[in-house]
Formats: sequence, structure tokens, C-alpha cells
Amino acid sequence: MTVLVLDTATLYYRAYFALPETMTAPDGFPNNAVRGTISMLTRLVNLHQTADVIACWDDDWRPAWRVELVPEYKAHRLADEAEVPDTLGPQITALAEILDALGIPRIGRANYEADDVIASVTAHGNTDRIVVTNDRDLVQVIDDERKVRLHMMVPGGMDAWPLLDEKAAHERFGVEPRQYVDMAVLRGDPSDGLPGAPGIGVKTAIRLIQAFGDLDGVLRAALNATAPLTPRLAKTLCEHAESLRAARTVATAVTTLNIPRTALSRRSPRPRLLTQLTAEWGVERPIDEFGSALDAHDNTAPK
Repeated sequence: MTVLVLDTATLYYRAYFALPETMTAPDGFPNNAVRGTISMLTRLVNLHQTADVIACWDDDWRPAWRVELVPEYKAHRLADEAEVPDTLGPQITALAEILDALGIPRIGRANYEADDVIASVTAHGNTDRIVVTNDRDLVQVIDDERKVRLHMMVPGGMDAWPLLDEKAAHERFGVEPRQYVDMAVLRGDPSDGLPGAPGIGVKTAIRLIQAFGDLDGVLRAALNATAPLTPRLAKTLCEHAESLRAARTVATAVTTLNIPRTALSRRSPRPRLLTQLTAEWGVERPIDEFGSALDAHDNTAPK
């Protein structure tokens, strides 16, 4: 059995910005994010031949406890968040309602991001799980033993999205999935407001992690300027050790959220509500196609 674990926000943002707002519901309001997201889900279900889908949700995209550790965390996105187009917010709400009406598990947790929900969902068990996201930080959840792979949303169509296991992730990023966060923390991540250490770019960060195993190993080596560290770079690392450790905590997805097994199972659909929502948003055909895909790959349904 394969389970699709969705970083849902990355899907609806991609759909919203990829498709024109000339796609509208009967009342003239844009439905591009709803239509595009449902169409992507249909393709994913057919591609991976599974009806088991979990939609992980950002209940808090910038948790206070992460900001307390790194005040710059996602700070630059505050303005962007304030400028979220008026036509996207209602579609996010509609998607949540449609997924609920379909019986698709939709899981979020207060004070945590979708990354944390995904990491907690995939931390246990050995069912084949495929995480769908464009967030490279989630490389950290890839685990061959636990059968967790990453379907990485990259520019281009879905046919170009790589499906990463440990070997493929190492080939793509130069480090093991368990080392990815430490490498990213060293080089910094402007998209999340993580500054890194001055003078350390991607190549240097990879080389240091390969040489010393993890961030702790790098910082221990910095105390003695162990090669390939230069004295100047070792001094920089020592000066930024505290902020680097804080950034690692911020960038590490939480794996211990309490998510009952029952929350992961598909619920009974609500056909009347689903009919109302699909008519209201003018997405009858995408929903019919998605429902047919789910039915076709539902191994629990009588044939």
C-alpha cells in the first residue's frame, strides 16, 4: 500500500500562480487554485495508483517558538502574507471544505507547520509513503528503512518531478537526507530567513558535512581548525556556533506530534455537501475525475 502525504499549501500555491484567474466559478470568482489542485491530486493518485491520501495543513506557518529561537525566521514573508491575493484565501477555504467532504484526512496542529505534521506522520511504520512538496527542507524525512520517499515539485510539469529515495537525494544534494538540515543551516536559507555562517556557500557546506558528518562535528572541528577548515573559517564557525545550533532546531521538523492512527484513515464522504461545493465553485468535472481516480485505486472497496 502506498500513501500520498501532501504538503498541501505547496500544491495550491503552485496551482494558483500557474493557472489564469480567467478560470472562474459560476459567480465569476476565480477557481484556478481549486481546479488546479484537484487536477494535480487526480494525476498523483493515478500515477502512484493509490487512494490513500493525507492532506497536511499549515495551521501556523511561522510558529512563535521558532521565531523566539531565530527572530528572522520567515520574517521577510510577513509582507508577502499581508499581500496574499484576495482571490486565493477563499479558495484555500473551499479546498479545505472539499477535501473534508470527500473524506480525505486533513491534518494540522496549532503552533506547528505542515512540515511538522508530515514528519510526525512519516516517523513511524513501514508503509510506503510518498511526500509531495516543493520544500527542500523535507528531504530530511526521506528514509529507505521506513519507506519514505519524496516526490519533489520542481519547475516544469509533473513528469519532471523526481521521486527521491536516499540514494537519489544524495546524488542530487551531495549529502544524506539525515544530513540535509545541517548542510542547509551552514549555507543559510534566505527563503526561511536562516542566515547561515558568513563565507559558507553550498559547496563548502557540503564539503564540511561530508568531512565531519554533521553540524556538531563541524563545530568541534572548528575549535581546532581541523582541515579542510581554514583558521579564518574555523573562527567564523566558532563565532556563529550558537546561532547555527538555534537554526538547526528551527529547521528540523518535529516528529513527535500526537496524531492518532484513526486520523490518518479516509472518512465517509459527504455527497450532499460535496455536490453543493462543486456546483458553487464550478469544479464538477475535476471532482468527478478525482473521485473516479480514488475509486479506481481503492483497494478496500469491493470490486
